Amino acid sequence: MASRVLVSLRVASDPARAFEAFTAEIGTWWRPNPLFAFTPRSPGVLAFEGGAEGRLIERLPSGKAFEIGRVKVWAPPRRLVFSWRQASFAEDQETEVEVRFDQVDDQTRVTIEHRGWDGVPQEHVARHGFPPAAFLQRHAEWWRDLLGSLRAFIGPDSGEEGKH
Repeated sequence: MASRVLVSLRVASDPARAFEAFTAEIGTWWRPNPLFAFTPRSPGVLAFEGGAEGRLIERLPSGKAFEIGRVKVWAPPRRLVFSWRQASFAEDQETEVEVRFDQVDDQTRVTIEHRGWDGVPQEHVARHGFPPAAFLQRHAEWWRDLLGSLRAFIGPDSGEEGKH
């Protein structure tokens, strides 16, 4: 079985607004977690640059930018896929994040699937010595918190979906 995290929450908006908030306003609602910092100099401010041919970066307080990943699929308002890496990853290591925005009544279910952790060795510093299941659980909790922050940013009356 592939190592992945899958979480979803509903937000009080249509998919177009949810996609816009997730991408264009990520620097406003994103909440860094020291356990999952991208670089030793984190936290910075996240931003998507360039849309379909773009990248996700963390702009550090020094003014430098760390490239977290490249956009692989930019399909507003339904789907976004981008690569994800930390500074400690080897050149050939990366994971992948897929974000789906599905209309559910008058809300949007935002689903995050963060996959590819099986390509990052168990002893890698990014895993913090957690056994595989515990690491995935902690990572899922962080994504769930992030989606909660997105939901609060978009506005009230958002519902909640289960976490897997």
